[in-house]
Amino acid sequence: MTAQQESQATALIIRAHDGDALAYAELLTLLANTARRYARGRLGDVPWLDDVVQETLVSVHGARRTYDPRRPFAPWFYAILSSRLIDVLRKEKRVRTREIVADVLPEPAAAVAGGHARGDVDFQQVRAALEALPPRQREIVSALKLRDESVKDVSRRMRMSESAVKVTAHRAYQSLRRVFGRPDA
Repeated sequence: MTAQQESQATALIIRAHDGDALAYAELLTLLANTARRYARGRLGDVPWLDDVVQETLVSVHGARRTYDPRRPFAPWFYAILSSRLIDVLRKEKRVRTREIVADVLPEPAAAVAGGHARGDVDFQQVRAALEALPPRQREIVSALKLRDESVKDVSRRMRMSESAVKVTAHRAYQSLRRVFGRPDA
């Protein structure tokens, strides 16, 4: 921000404090351009450059009454801008560490058994594995997973406690994992 821009910004914010909406709009335009140049000089042309500008303008709007016209404008403004720049950098870093770039999607993982992809289901093998379970386990797994019944409903219908239904289902799932070659899953 040049000395001329700083004196212009000071005059505009004083007029804005007095209720001049046009002066405030002009101030925001000046600050947006200044913030964009400042951020671009430090970050380059990143896709979220406008986020820094927008966050800065929102903060200036919220803090505009805290500006003291007897003090220089540029340090007040750059303190806000630097804080918002750091906030947006932190946010972008968090986003980059948690998200996968959508341009390249991962290939489907190969299945562990039988050479099938994970999405491929051999229904005959599933049916045979279910039939091999003891009757009570088979009924509970069918109710919970195929008919989408709740544990509470199954426990009432089979006259078992909810805990007993869960334990029986867990044992059945372990048996099914062994059948499909995934004992530790």
